Amino acid sequence: MNKVAAAALAAALLLVTTVVNAAATVSSPDGQIVVTVDVDDHGQPDYSVAYRGRIIVMPSQLGLRFRDRYPLDSALKIASTQTRTSDETWEQPWGERRLVRDNFHELTVNLVSTQGPDRRFSLVFRAYDDGIGFRYVVPKQPYYGDVAIADELTMFTIDPDATAWWIPGRGWNRYEYLYHETKVSDIMLAHTPATLRLADGTHLSLHEAALVDYPGYVLDQRRPGELQTNLTPLSAGPRALKTTPFATPWRTIQIAPNAVGLLNSSLILNLNEPNKLGDVSWVEPGRYVGIWWAMHLGKKTWGSGPNHGATTAETERYMDFAAANGFSGVLVEGWNIGWDGDWYSNGAAFSFTKPYPDFDLKAVTAYGAKKGVRLIGHNETSGNITNYENQMDAAYALYESLGIRQVKTGYVANGGGMQRVDDKGITHFEWHDSQIGVNHYLKSVKEAAKHKISIITHEPIKDTGLRRTYPNWISREGARGQEFNAWGEPPNPPSHTATLPYTRLLAGPMDFTPGIFDLTFKGPDAEQRVSTTLMKQLALYVVIYAPVQMAADLPENYAKYPDAFRFITSVPTDWEQSIALAGEVGDYVVYARQRRGGQDWYIGALTNEDGRTLSVPLDFLTPGTRYTATIYHDGDNADWHDNPYDYAIDTKEVDSTTALELRLAPGGGAAVKLLPSK
Repeated sequence: MNKVAAAALAAALLLVTTVVNAAATVSSPDGQIVVTVDVDDHGQPDYSVAYRGRIIVMPSQLGLRFRDRYPLDSALKIASTQTRTSDETWEQPWGERRLVRDNFHELTVNLVSTQGPDRRFSLVFRAYDDGIGFRYVVPKQPYYGDVAIADELTMFTIDPDATAWWIPGRGWNRYEYLYHETKVSDIMLAHTPATLRLADGTHLSLHEAALVDYPGYVLDQRRPGELQTNLTPLSAGPRALKTTPFATPWRTIQIAPNAVGLLNSSLILNLNEPNKLGDVSWVEPGRYVGIWWAMHLGKKTWGSGPNHGATTAETERYMDFAAANGFSGVLVEGWNIGWDGDWYSNGAAFSFTKPYPDFDLKAVTAYGAKKGVRLIGHNETSGNITNYENQMDAAYALYESLGIRQVKTGYVANGGGMQRVDDKGITHFEWHDSQIGVNHYLKSVKEAAKHKISIITHEPIKDTGLRRTYPNWISREGARGQEFNAWGEPPNPPSHTATLPYTRLLAGPMDFTPGIFDLTFKGPDAEQRVSTTLMKQLALYVVIYAPVQMAADLPENYAKYPDAFRFITSVPTDWEQSIALAGEVGDYVVYARQRRGGQDWYIGALTNEDGRTLSVPLDFLTPGTRYTATIYHDGDNADWHDNPYDYAIDTKEVDSTTALELRLAPGGGAAVKLLPSK
């Protein structure tokens, strides 16, 4: 336990009550959430959730089924229960807030069989003020040793007429889809986090936490409103292979009275184990640029040839730009052997230690070191995890020797196309979010940590809060990012970035790669363009949280708007605290964040296709202190489609009693920097 946690209020109370088939309940510390666990007449366990006196999750089935073993889904009774409370505060080494309060009431329900062989397991529920988490714990016992899980029956039974925001699950493009807004009853297979709004305005997010050695799940609608955790299967057939004792990941329901309440939740982080790596001072948040966008625009290539992007000279040019503007890193894609030809289908060709002849890896890293700029490595695997695992140790050792502290990994392969070669040389194709995939992603993070390297995963497994346990898992993609604006059909609409905070970003940081200033790179009438105003690109640095933020455009494009670029060069990526102030899913969002260890604050506000004017109270500022607000905002005639470059930058004196009026153009945004006045 760190010194903050040790000094925090902490209490634990254990009560053991022997019961037989009696419902058990647990409530959140504020009493607003109540979970009831019961067993029906067939010995089938279920649970329900009430919020503010109203049932929001109706009685929902629980249970596990196995191959060649009796299931844990019926002929059961509650043998005993235990309750526990805990209240402590822990400190993140980096994050959207430095201090996190972990305050919950816990209920453990111990179930035993009433028929067949002796079977027993536990359901553990934790109730927080911002939601609940629950998991299965199967102890070591004679009947269950090595088991093959055939199905998990966990249900979330929700009003089928509630509104849902979701993306398709188990599709070819992994998590990279635009969000649907439908009734719950229209959900097919859906990835999590999936966000729901009930008729009374209550908002829920269904997800999971601490996904380790287990498949991820997608929501699978059985009957209308009955959403089951459909575990992603292994190529060999079962959903997962486990040995008792084992515990599943936490199934989570974040609960809030409105959309903004979801954004201020720490539930997913709190359900993960504390840092296992010890001293992680070598994990470095910061801002970077990269040889990346030019390839998406078709100006450069990943493969070798006359337009190769990853050359020594081009990298040094980017390092000069980074050093001149206070960026800590330069990402270089396409530096290593394997990109020529059909790299998408031939991940076995990649070497992660051998550069192309026109890229001098040692010279580039040495050049950057003189300027205080680190090279950010890039390892594209095309989903061939065996080839990558065979080279991990040598690659990470090489990068460590050269002072490379961060590596962006990539798994560009169709869903279900992750390649694993067994000891007989037979290739198997796995889902990215299968148990095999889950274990591979974590293996890369653990191996990288041995060499003091942080990982930024693209085409990842979904975030489930493991950055708390392994703080070198510093960011990841896992949604439609900026690159879809270069070639997507369609590109991301203005509503996309107004939806992400309430959906994907509830899971954790995202490497969205904001900061495109050449918004109409193919001309104003082309389909492929960035569907924002220039000011919305600035707002993204505050709204979309990531401890490593990219200035994604070509260096020369920033020279056209130096006053706007100044915001990007000064905005932090590591925060003392973060407060969501206003918003609705898919419509708009307003965030305020305070620099870690500083007194300066930053506000980001953005909207969808609809323009709007927002009044933003500044009551989060220190009372009695005057601040100078620098306001980067859309101009009076700004519009994402017709006039994206109309903007203004104003300054004014404010304090905690001020309410800022921010006008957001259609597809627009605003960014504000607040410094204590001297």
